[in-house]
Amino acid sequence: MQALIIRALLAAIAAGAITGLARARGVLAASGQWAGFFLGVLSAAAGWAWAGLLVAFFLSSTALTAWRVEEKLRRTERILPRITARGALQVLANGGAFVLLALLFQRSGHPRWALGALGALAAASADTWSTEVGMLFGGTPRSIWSARALPLGMSGGVTVVGFLAALAGALFIAAPGAVLLFSAPLNAGVAVLAGGFAGCVGDSLVGGALQSKRYCDRCGEWTERRVHPCGYRTKHRAGLHWVTNDLVNVSATAIGALVAIAIGRAWTP
Repeated sequence: MQALIIRALLAAIAAGAITGLARARGVLAASGQWAGFFLGVLSAAAGWAWAGLLVAFFLSSTALTAWRVEEKLRRTERILPRITARGALQVLANGGAFVLLALLFQRSGHPRWALGALGALAAASADTWSTEVGMLFGGTPRSIWSARALPLGMSGGVTVVGFLAALAGALFIAAPGAVLLFSAPLNAGVAVLAGGFAGCVGDSLVGGALQSKRYCDRCGEWTERRVHPCGYRTKHRAGLHWVTNDLVNVSATAIGALVAIAIGRAWTP
């Protein structure tokens, strides 16, 4: 118990410093800073390996999002809201399942929860890498459902480059996670890699089918913005109006966790 308290205190100091710096640099909104702080402390309560993986995910995702950010915002200006600071919902959607499953593993010791936690984080990483790299180098995205061309940034759009980046993002979590937490790292790494990639694909499938899509009657363009750059208020035309990108991200991490657990059942006790 004393070791847990010390670890929690050290984690609070580290999480406070990291999220405070992120807030100062405009990466996190106030709510996102608090959500990130608590996720950081809880992940450390599960163990330093879990906290390190969460920090690695956050730093890599932040770096990729900031990479040529003005160019990406310009390319997607007519489709996506111009939001750069992550709020609590975004933070929890990407890291909440990971921390919950890591805590379950710390309490029970059953490897399925460790696989699920890694699969969830690998899915979040894969989705981020796919989005940020695909926007810059993927060319015209195609609908994962119909293969028709979509505007850059529209949910459900995929590219070959984006899929390759997703594999790299999933591997970024799967490789160190498997080595740190499993005695059979190759088997675990394959399960987590598959889960991460499946979560990214699931994100596109769910987003393309269910995420709210709006239409600007003035410009005759599909968008995900409530107010188009022309100043006209857009109307909901497709998907479910209550399904947001944050809910889609939650589904992606859930898919990543479930697929990693399912594949891992072939070799875990």
